[in-house]
Amino acid sequence: MHPHIEHVLRDLGPELFGWMMSSLGSETEAGDAFSLFAEELWKSLARYDGRCSMRTWCYMLARHTVARARAARANERLVPIGEGRFSEVAAEVRETTLRHLRTDAKDRVRALREQLDPDDRELLVLRVDKDLGWRDIALVMLGEGTSDEALTRHAAVLRKRFERVKKQLRARYGVIG
Repeated sequence: MHPHIEHVLRDLGPELFGWMMSSLGSETEAGDAFSLFAEELWKSLARYDGRCSMRTWCYMLARHTVARARAARANERLVPIGEGRFSEVAAEVRETTLRHLRTDAKDRVRALREQLDPDDRELLVLRVDKDLGWRDIALVMLGEGTSDEALTRHAAVLRKRFERVKKQLRARYGVIG
């Protein structure tokens, strides 16, 4: 196993897997998606040019993996689980993260988030929980080939959308500062 990949999976894996759980709403689907993400991370190393942080790069890859899992669910197809060299580390990260995520308070917050549109939920998690910057979120959403100008424009759109989501949550539930 490439030592850098193992380090990235151990360092960012719990955070990413937790995000996949909140995005997909299913331990099984998130576990499958996380395994695929680990394989995608390995395959993408040659394309990673340092334009963004490794964390942002991983969220971009994870978002694409989650989208594939959603599409597979919609088409009632199973997403194959990767059985490559990273499956052991991915399994270890999944189990550790699942133990951490299983609490009553986190379940209540998760239930509130599940009432949001999936794109709004994703935006909320990336900004509030993961503390990504607006350009990083735009890159996660739009992908690696996006121009700097398009990232700047989309970051502004995301900021406005985030404000609408906050107002919606405040009005309904009195949450989000």
